[in-house]
Amino acid sequence: MTTSATPQAAALPRIAVLATGGTIAGSAPDAANTAGYQAGVIGVAQLLAAVPGLDSVAQIHAEQVASVDSKDMSFALWSTLAQRVNELLASDDIDGVVITHGTDTLEETAYVLHLTVKSAKPVILTAAMRPASALSADGPLNLLNAVTLAASGQAGGQGVLVAFNNRIHCARDVAKISTYAVDAFQSPEIGALGWVQDGRVEFQRRALRPHTVDTPFGAAIQWPQVEIVTSYAGVSRLAVDALVSAGVRGIVVAGTGNGSIHATLQQALSDAVAKGIPVVRASRVGSGHVMHNGAAKDDALGFVSAGTLSPFKARVLLMLALATGTSEKAELQRVFDTY
Repeated sequence: MTTSATPQAAALPRIAVLATGGTIAGSAPDAANTAGYQAGVIGVAQLLAAVPGLDSVAQIHAEQVASVDSKDMSFALWSTLAQRVNELLASDDIDGVVITHGTDTLEETAYVLHLTVKSAKPVILTAAMRPASALSADGPLNLLNAVTLAASGQAGGQGVLVAFNNRIHCARDVAKISTYAVDAFQSPEIGALGWVQDGRVEFQRRALRPHTVDTPFGAAIQWPQVEIVTSYAGVSRLAVDALVSAGVRGIVVAGTGNGSIHATLQQALSDAVAKGIPVVRASRVGSGHVMHNGAAKDDALGFVSAGTLSPFKARVLLMLALATGTSEKAELQRVFDTY
């Protein structure tokens, strides 16, 4: 659907809003009790109608791409979404894209798009912690701010961004840090890129690592199977051995602290590397970075350091790297050091 344009609106930026479901499109019978709400049941037209003044910010082209709870995000939907974003941004009729998404896997989808969108035009993800039917629903303001950011002329060339609770985050940095708060997203260690409020957009910094048009990754791929295991007290090697037997293509380990790994699990992962399965060492901590240990550990064991990427984003990057034919340890480390 496309909103009708008045002569005044014709001068406004043209922003495509792609809806995928999530809490922002959720509804519950009781406005004061959202425990049993159902995600993704409200269509994009109703989402847009709940945002006063949106037609004074941009001309809106709206599409319902999916209606899912983002906990159920799939590889197929990632590919569909990336391909559709690229198609829209290749058109002179679209100046930017806003995507409404569930909060559970938003940071993963944002990073996928950050690496696979091939345009400098703005792409903004937004979401909500409260369903549309709730008291003080946060979705309408987040959506207004996302469209404002996409239409501002300042978001181009900055990769994929997340607009949430008045803050602007880089897709690579952002993480969900609360199960309930409306300020559920932060960029640990690094901080937000800027803010958007009352129609004003201000950036305090820019993302430095290559993204979008400066990556070799495409949207039309066969997603290789990569899984995540976690190190913890008393961990066994059962999960790693089962994954190897199942034919997994890569493993990310969420280690303790600076990516340290229990000796039993470390031996299992080293055995996996010996069988040609790349292993990337990340941390379960939630902030900080995993240092490359050099010859003493990572090089000797054949592990790759995830740097500042969370285990979930490290999995995304490993899948994309493997899909492009990169599997040798030194080249994988270069990929992780770069993107």
